[in-house]
Amino acid sequence: MIFDGMFEPALRIAAAVFAGGLVGLNRDLHGKPTGVRAHALVALGAALFVMSSTELGIAGSDGNIVSRVIQGVVGGTGFLGAGVILRGDDGRRIFHVATAASIWVTAALGVACGLGAWRLIVLSIIAVALILVVGTKIDHALYRKLGKEGDQ
Repeated sequence: MIFDGMFEPALRIAAAVFAGGLVGLNRDLHGKPTGVRAHALVALGAALFVMSSTELGIAGSDGNIVSRVIQGVVGGTGFLGAGVILRGDDGRRIFHVATAASIWVTAALGVACGLGAWRLIVLSIIAVALILVVGTKIDHALYRKLGKEGDQ
């Protein structure tokens, strides 16, 4: 039957969307150029690429195929991240680097979801949440102390 064995893939897809959505929620709450939809889609896309390469059975015969798929995800996501980085009017400052990095790490979360690396997923979601929440507070405190503006 077509629905046999659907639980694990559905769980991986749901985990990718959830993980990406959480990161995107943080970016939305901080008024950044990408949010829940973009991050959830990046994570979902990464998971689908990895799952597709393993689902077809070709990865079982050659582990290098999954590695190449992951390399493609990493490279492709770099272009998405580069698209959100802006340079200030003075030409010296750059903005939205943390958002670009969040897109990149969201793709990594999607890859982990696609592989079903559950412990790695949980630990990484906790680490990303801490970095985005606590790191923002540390950044702002340092910028205030140094008397500089900051938007990373």
